[in-house]
Amino acid sequence: MVVRSEIVQCYEELASSISLMLVLARAKEWGRLPGLEAQCSAIVDRLKVIEPLEKLDAAQVETVLRLIDRVRVEQAEVSGLIKPQIDDLLGRMGHLNQQKNLGKAYGSTH
Repeated sequence: MVVRSEIVQCYEELASSISLMLVLARAKEWGRLPGLEAQCSAIVDRLKVIEPLEKLDAAQVETVLRLIDRVRVEQAEVSGLIKPQIDDLLGRMGHLNQQKNLGKAYGSTH
């Protein structure tokens, strides 16, 4: 009987979550990304706990390395898709803050 490595399972879940994030980012479905990012963060936190405790065999190490490479590539693409959205949001927030400050300084027109 083969015992399934929790580390490999975590990396598989992480890769799957990042792949879904990429699909959603490509479709500009931004609302679901924060929940998936939180899920990824929880998986990484779990890996930090279990990795020092579990020894992987050569095949498992190869699987993990392949998954890490996939995560790295897809995360980079997700980041590239999200960055312009964040920049736009920050610009809008800055503009609203500027309007608020002007309203305080010169009185509201409403």
